[in-house]
Amino acid sequence: MFKKLVNSVLAVLGLAVFGVTSAYAALPAIVGTTLTTVQADGLSMIDLVWPVVVTIFGGFLLIKIFKRAASNI
Repeated sequence: MFKKLVNSVLAVLGLAVFGVTSAYAALPAIVGTTLTTVQADGLSMIDLVWPVVVTIFGGFLLIKIFKRAASNI
């Protein structure tokens, strides 16, 4: 029973890998260029958002420190 399950899983994985490699071989070169452009745009967006995230996190941290100091009074 277990051996049959393992063989079935391996067969499905083998077909999936074969399908992925076959599909990858048929992709045109423009797809690589487009993915590179999307990656560059994503990195640019991260560069724009990072200061906002740091500011919000710093604000929460300052509020937490203020609450601790205020509770000691």
